[in-house]
Amino acid sequence: MATVLNFSGKTPSQRMCLKPMTGPAISSMAIKRTFQFEQNKRDALQHCIYVKRKAENKQLNDHRLFPVMAAAQRSSGIYPSSPSPSDTIKKFYKCINEKNLKQLGDYISEGCYIEECSFNTPLQGKKEVMNFFEQLITGMGQNVKFCIQHVCEGDELIGAANWHMEWKDKQIPYTRGCSFFEFSKKGEKIVLKKAQIVIESPIKPGTVVLSLLKTMTTLFDGFPKTTEWFLKSPHIVFQWLWKIYTILFAPLVDSYLRLWNLAARLLSYAYYIVLYIAKFFFK
Repeated sequence: MATVLNFSGKTPSQRMCLKPMTGPAISSMAIKRTFQFEQNKRDALQHCIYVKRKAENKQLNDHRLFPVMAAAQRSSGIYPSSPSPSDTIKKFYKCINEKNLKQLGDYISEGCYIEECSFNTPLQGKKEVMNFFEQLITGMGQNVKFCIQHVCEGDELIGAANWHMEWKDKQIPYTRGCSFFEFSKKGEKIVLKKAQIVIESPIKPGTVVLSLLKTMTTLFDGFPKTTEWFLKSPHIVFQWLWKIYTILFAPLVDSYLRLWNLAARLLSYAYYIVLYIAKFFFK
């Protein structure tokens, strides 16, 4: 029943209607509250376990990723502070265009080896290589530059570039080429160890090359033993051909060569005279 309680010195309290509850109702409410508390506790525990496992997985992945990246960098010989082969190739040709021989020498190793297809023998050693680039820079004059078209790099400090030469931003015919570079580590930088340079030939034989290839392969297949001997020691064959030339053909050819040298010298004198006169009329 609802009752009113009066205490001395205090205002009467509000009337509260309390409905008497039976024993089963009280027991049911207690069970519900206990079940909800247990459910919330399990949810909180599962969330803590999920957050903890996520943090552990992230830390584990970081530890796994770092050794893999470090091993890859050590195997390739490239570290974050080291310049890449492509950057070194660009700086290499920039030194040639700017005629900076001193800085160019910093990119060349002492045992540098360069195969230039225009020469019969390769260039060996830093001194011989620097002498070649010095003559190249002198022959380029003030207006001829290398124009790099594409630069690519591979594994183990290897790079390549295709290029052409320009005179005042105009491409010069028959000056396209491709260079392959192999670098080595020297302290915190990389230097040129080996290079192979292929230059476009002004002679365009076209299908004649295919005919010659077919003739050569027919001879090789017809005489396999002789072919094996020739491919193992081609210099011996060329030495015999050179001896035959010097005995039979050299006396006749030398006389014509002297005549052609004289004609070429006269033409060069005439060219410089015409060029000198033209400067006065086309200033």
